[in-house]
Amino acid sequence: MCNPNLNSPSLALARQSLRDTMVRAGWDDHRIFDAELALAELIVNAWRHGRTVAPVVLIATLGRTLRVSVGDESHALPEQHFSSALGELAECGRGLQLVEGLTHRWGADPQERGKLVWFELDSAA
Repeated sequence: MCNPNLNSPSLALARQSLRDTMVRAGWDDHRIFDAELALAELIVNAWRHGRTVAPVVLIATLGRTLRVSVGDESHALPEQHFSSALGELAECGRGLQLVEGLTHRWGADPQERGKLVWFELDSAA
């Protein structure tokens, strides 16, 4: 996340909304933590790369799937950097690898005004 403002009100509110949604749906603490971390990565990316002060966060449950989307105002789609292209000591550039490792799927959808970057988790139950 490379120097994120983890105390930002928008990040704290988004994480709490995500946690509340997942607790009500019966998700386990491990998956909730994974989702919160993935959400934080997408919000920080929206601030840093999307240059969006207040990213839009959408949280939906579709059957046994949780989908979290973060919208920003940039039309540039995210690019995943691979470890071989990053130096061993690089402090940035691994966020989407983290999201990929924590979730079942992720992607980006262009919108009229910017894009939505999303991830999904499938319930084991």
